[in-house]
Amino acid sequence: MTNSKMVFLGFGKYARADKIYALEPLLGDERGGGRRTRVWVDGVAEALVASRTERTILHEMGHEGSDSALLDGAIDLAERLASAADEGRVDLADLGRRARRLLEATARPAEAEPLF
Repeated sequence: MTNSKMVFLGFGKYARADKIYALEPLLGDERGGGRRTRVWVDGVAEALVASRTERTILHEMGHEGSDSALLDGAIDLAERLASAADEGRVDLADLGRRARRLLEATARPAEAEPLF
């Protein structure tokens, strides 16, 4: 038996990383209420619905992507803004703080000017 890592899918569900063979982001009306990704697991007839994004699941499976956390943060910010706009209550101060944190995470250090 292999010693495979367990991946948290959300909603109290876990799957072995070596058994996950497909991920599909949910779109449109399928997405919402915490539903983010359809996950196919070897040996399970129906796809599982995860509350985590496919990037987060891939990251936990060991597929490193340097921008994964940053992209997830940007998507979360966009989702919060869309939801708040739909409800007619947008907290610009909170959204501004979140946007500044994302921008700071992407800032590259200033390149030192060459001395010669």
